[in-house]
Amino acid sequence: QVQLVESGGGLVQAGGSLRLSCAVSGNNFGVNAMGWYRQRPEISRELVAVITRGGVATYGDSVKGRFTISRDNAKNTVYLQMNNLNVDDTAVYYCNADIRTSPAHPWYRGEDYWGQGTRVTVSS
Repeated sequence: QVQLVESGGGLVQAGGSLRLSCAVSGNNFGVNAMGWYRQRPEISRELVAVITRGGVATYGDSVKGRFTISRDNAKNTVYLQMNNLNVDDTAVYYCNADIRTSPAHPWYRGEDYWGQGTRVTVSS
């Protein structure tokens, strides 16, 4: 069974840094795009950052210049380095990945998977 296993959330003061990790567990036929989304109170889930298998990254406007997404394809793991955090970054962060779980899946599109979420709290 394929799962996304997240780690790295916690409590940090404003201006501080955290690093989130998300690893794919379970047999699969390849992982396409991986990314992070977040859910803030009373705000719909929003894109934080996404990265293609080839390493092309896209960021949400509110995190550009502060967050960096990266991945290790050999480990099927995606990372989110978060610097200069502020209270508005407080949210539950969810890992997302497009994973080919069947040989019938084309190379460019698998199934959509989500992690369980990891909470990030930034104090002022």
